[in-house]
Amino acid sequence: MQNKKVKILKTEILSDNWYTLKKISYEYLKKDGTIQQQSREVYDRGNGAAILLYNKDLKTVILTRQFRLPSFVNGNETGMLIETCAGLLDKDSPEDCIKREVEEETGYKISDVQKIFEAYMSPGSITEILYFFIAEYSKAMKINDGGGLENEQEEIEVLELNVDNAFQMIDTGEIKDAKTIMLLQYIRLHHIL
Repeated sequence: MQNKKVKILKTEILSDNWYTLKKISYEYLKKDGTIQQQSREVYDRGNGAAILLYNKDLKTVILTRQFRLPSFVNGNETGMLIETCAGLLDKDSPEDCIKREVEEETGYKISDVQKIFEAYMSPGSITEILYFFIAEYSKAMKINDGGGLENEQEEIEVLELNVDNAFQMIDTGEIKDAKTIMLLQYIRLHHIL
């Protein structure tokens, strides 16, 4: 961290139950030369990767549906979200991570992935950078049912959707997940499907 305008004064760990929630107090040198003290909570859950699997011949995409507690407590009546396959890097490279997650969550074994961009998803409070990928899939790549890992308490439904139906689901609000909307928009903007 080489920003001379920022000086970290104090870091407190508020929770390290699931990931790490810190309260950071710092000084910030403003444009007018004054120094302002600020304090923010920062949630560090590591970095992640997300991927949209698509089939050009069938004009389909692979998405998942699973329960997401934060969406439930924020008004999503069922807590279920339709999403692209994604996961935390742990100690893997983004490419290795997303290949592993695709197999665990969807049951497809892919070898060729294309990184398209990376983005901070909620930089006001979360440290995570998400690496975005796309990859073609075929029926021949299906090696198991997917559904996630029991030891990670995952219960994931695999969805194969016509791409036009997926776009309609954004319009109707059935798809509200940002990474999924971004990836679907990417394949539309780049005329992939």
